[in-house]
Amino acid sequence: QVLLVESGGRSVQPGGSLELSCRSSGVFGDISVMGWYRQNPGGQRELVAEIFRSGITNYAESVKGRFTVVTDNMLTMDLQMTSLKPEDTGVYYCQARQYGRDYWGKGTLVTVSS
Repeated sequence: QVLLVESGGRSVQPGGSLELSCRSSGVFGDISVMGWYRQNPGGQRELVAEIFRSGITNYAESVKGRFTVVTDNMLTMDLQMTSLKPEDTGVYYCQARQYGRDYWGKGTLVTVSS
């Protein structure tokens, strides 16, 4: 059973920076992709960024050039966020896929507000 724990969420002013971390445990075998998803106050969950075992990354258009996703051997994953905007507010979830099955963390709250 893969367990994912997110950390780093907090309140920050617009234009600020923040780094989220995701730590995994219970991993036996290859994780093929890890991702960060965001659930906004309206309840919709969307992909923010993902990174594949190959190193290929994919970003939502709204965060390109501002967010960077990095991983350490697909066991940990960080999301470096800069130039934060109020619309970046939400609960950020870590996701990992192993052998076609998705695992999720419980989320960490990011609030961007003045």
